[in-house]
Amino acid sequence: MPISRRDFLKYCSAAAAALGLSGTDLLRLEQVLADPTAPTVLWLHGSSCSGCSVSFLNYIAASDPTDPGDILLSHINLAYHPVLMAPAGLPAYQAAEAAYAQGNYVLVVEGAVATQYSGRCCWPWANSTGEEETFLAVVTRYVSKAAQVVCAGSCSAFGGIPAAGSNPTLAKSVQAVTGKATLNIPGCPCHPNWLVWALVQILLGKSISKDSFGRPTALFGSKVHDKCPRKGKPKDATLGGSGCLRDLGCRGPDTEANCPLLKWNNAQSWCIEANAPCYGCTEPGFPGSTPFYKFPAG
Repeated sequence: MPISRRDFLKYCSAAAAALGLSGTDLLRLEQVLADPTAPTVLWLHGSSCSGCSVSFLNYIAASDPTDPGDILLSHINLAYHPVLMAPAGLPAYQAAEAAYAQGNYVLVVEGAVATQYSGRCCWPWANSTGEEETFLAVVTRYVSKAAQVVCAGSCSAFGGIPAAGSNPTLAKSVQAVTGKATLNIPGCPCHPNWLVWALVQILLGKSISKDSFGRPTALFGSKVHDKCPRKGKPKDATLGGSGCLRDLGCRGPDTEANCPLLKWNNAQSWCIEANAPCYGCTEPGFPGSTPFYKFPAG
């Protein structure tokens, strides 16, 4: 089904409350999207499971348009995404290089940057001569000409799971490798609305307030525990109950995110509602060295 820029506006209007968009913002967004010189978006994949892309693609809106992946690909100048775009191989590489040559694009990075062995643990593509290029080299080069760098998910924002444990590939965040300030949208995966919110703010040219970890305070300005429906209930001693899960490993009291308000899968549910503890996936220390679950004291 063809989707127009007006459909994208309809999506933003329908999700205005969740995205924090005012009527003025929507009017300005309409003007920006009507501009053929609107910023190009490049989406690179490093060391990750592609879960942030999958989460985004699985998002189903209550009304048309239902596929934000198609919206991004067709209507906000998404020049490169190895999962979403139709071309593959050399044509895909050439599309990315054409955008790189122009510069001043919005670079979305999903996945950590492997630095061990000169980066040879992760190769995103082969160039026009057939030579494999490391993700370390590609992301360093592309960051240099980006107007904005957005880290989608905890792997690119903080290292995430690829950097956990002994970290044999010496996986690091984009900022740690390049030294360039990034807008971090963490999560494992990041919520699709968080990412759309960030892109809309950038397209509108709005200033984004960030915390000390590079996260937008509009999205990560309160603890999960603050809005948890189990807050104040007696603490559960075993799994499978309906009380507070803090003694069983829940990290909600130490985790900044608005998951209790947004929920996931088109606002159907979220970790606590599925009777699991919060894993703290939006925090820089995720996943950490301790198990997600723990036995209660005694």
